[in-house]
Amino acid sequence: MKSLVLAEKPSVGREIARVLQCNHKGKGFIEGPRYVVTWALGHLVTLAEPDDYDPRLKEWRMEDLPMLPDRMKLKVIKQSSQQFHVVRELMKRGDIEHLIIATDAGREGELVARWIMEQVHWKKPFFRLWISSQTDNAIRDGFKNLKPGKDYNNLYDAAVCRAEADWLVGLNVTRTLTCKFNAQLNAGRVQTPTLAMMVAREQEIKAFVPQPYWTVRVSFGDYSGEWRGPKGSRIVDKGQADEILARVQGQTGIIKEVKKETKSEPPPLAYDLTELQRDANRRFNWSAHKTLDVLQDLYERHKLVTYPRTDSRYIPSDIVPTLPLRLKGINTGPYAALVGVLLQKTPKPGKRLVDDSKVSDHHAIIPTEQALDLSRLDADERKLYDLIARRFIAVLYPHYRYDQTTLTTNVQGEDFYSKGRVVIDQGWRLVQNAPPEKDESEDDALPEQTLNDHQKGEKIQVKSARLGKGQTKPPARYNEATLLTAMEHCGKMVADEELREAIKGSGLGTPATRAEIIEKLIHTSYIERHGKELVPTSKGMQLIGLVPTALRSPELTANWEQRLADIARGKGKKAEFINDIRKNAAEMVQAVKAGDAVYHADNITKTKCPQCGRYMLLVNGKKGRMLSCPERSCGYRQPEKGEDYRPGSRANQRLIAQYSDKEEIGTNVGEMIKAALEKKQKTGK
Repeated sequence: MKSLVLAEKPSVGREIARVLQCNHKGKGFIEGPRYVVTWALGHLVTLAEPDDYDPRLKEWRMEDLPMLPDRMKLKVIKQSSQQFHVVRELMKRGDIEHLIIATDAGREGELVARWIMEQVHWKKPFFRLWISSQTDNAIRDGFKNLKPGKDYNNLYDAAVCRAEADWLVGLNVTRTLTCKFNAQLNAGRVQTPTLAMMVAREQEIKAFVPQPYWTVRVSFGDYSGEWRGPKGSRIVDKGQADEILARVQGQTGIIKEVKKETKSEPPPLAYDLTELQRDANRRFNWSAHKTLDVLQDLYERHKLVTYPRTDSRYIPSDIVPTLPLRLKGINTGPYAALVGVLLQKTPKPGKRLVDDSKVSDHHAIIPTEQALDLSRLDADERKLYDLIARRFIAVLYPHYRYDQTTLTTNVQGEDFYSKGRVVIDQGWRLVQNAPPEKDESEDDALPEQTLNDHQKGEKIQVKSARLGKGQTKPPARYNEATLLTAMEHCGKMVADEELREAIKGSGLGTPATRAEIIEKLIHTSYIERHGKELVPTSKGMQLIGLVPTALRSPELTANWEQRLADIARGKGKKAEFINDIRKNAAEMVQAVKAGDAVYHADNITKTKCPQCGRYMLLVNGKKGRMLSCPERSCGYRQPEKGEDYRPGSRANQRLIAQYSDKEEIGTNVGEMIKAALEKKQKTGK
């Protein structure tokens, strides 16, 4: 008898098969003496479409909404149905004793496998492979310590609830918006409150009125000081600034206070996915989606880092004994000198890295024990790996320590402040290869300078004094780094204290889905990239005024995430959650139907639809910008530039007529059309 192993991707399946010594390759699987390894292609099974319940629902009509099936059905995804049939036949083999789920160790990975099992009606025993890295040792250890499949039933229930809730709310609200306003509008429990945050920020920026302010800066020869008053550093009255300047110009001051204190900064926490995406955006201007793609290759293909889709920045205590091996794995190239210091004695990390209470499914992203060979990585992989490796090393280094001195110099009754520091121990800052992120709240902070040894009561001469003028700034627009932060820490938008606590650990979306949400908002033309900034479009700003109020706030997601977490822990009931979601969906549909808002499309072109005559809209398609007829019953689309040469189109028919009377073509009109299209693409003619 054999065990069937179900991986999520072919690449992972092939690696598992190699470790398990499976060498016989079949179509869609690899077999060995004890194991048969197969794989999904992401999801093979999904929730059924509305028209799978009733053919009439293929058309979008207001009178058919809300759509609330009594029981949600599953269907095989057509594009990957061939691989589903392979998996199904393997599951039905008589020599297969039990199943080992080896999909990604998380909520979505559990759903991938369980939906396949449900569609095939799997009745035999099953087990769970739960590992945090793809190294050979991790895979071997995982197969020696398989978990009973039923231990993850609650996680599966939570995954099903999330999927069904998104179907019930997302599809119903999207169809209602589209039918009511006859426009391509969609909404969802994560993307809509994310968009709402951006729209609110844009409205703040547009309403902002800059105010002028003045500063007074004095030079005392070997140091300088800035005026500080009881109301802070900014002087809003030009007359007051001129008066202070005139009073201190050329005068002698006295050092009123010398404050010295030793300070230390702990190393930064290890990376979770969201923090890594933020850092890569700040340093390399990468999108969150690109960071995840590169990270996935470092995890799956190169096996150099641990599981990517994690929301923890800590490791459990049972990982501590592996730290020397992980350090030896990266003890090469630019890291050798840094790691050598740590390998002189056994690492003893503190709570800054090790905290069992803050690790759930997966720990922080850290290097594996795999020996590093930088020559095998491309430029992007080296950049991202460098961030992970240096952060891992930095967490194991001591605190950065320095002496900070603050001087208060009084001149004619006005206080001027100066700040400087002397480094005692570089600590973890030796490891960093980039300056720390600047906090916008530090705009008013005193500049650091070198301060000589001065004593309280010492008299000091004003060498020069000058005014500085500035303007208050509006809130900054979101970029990907700051939007990821806002999605992760959106609790401040929630009024209810209990819900605010529930959303604190999860926020809007999950670490794995936030990049996808941002890309979806861009693809649907709700936001645009302007350099590093993400800016809501007119369509996006209008949408927030059209959607139900519940979808504009993260409160709904907070409530859902709290209940989904309870279900995953076995403390909540799936049926109660879904019943409440059905009620929510019906209420949202009714709210849109009853609303009196108006939508004005701002992407109307001067090109008329060749089928119905309406002016077409310019939209983002999967293969570039498209012209799309706004009338849903028509549905005509064509590329923005050039004509539509699809079979049956007018341009296609003209092309056939153009060449069909030429002798050299004969009957092979299709080949000539193909050649003409290739020429058109190359020459534009």
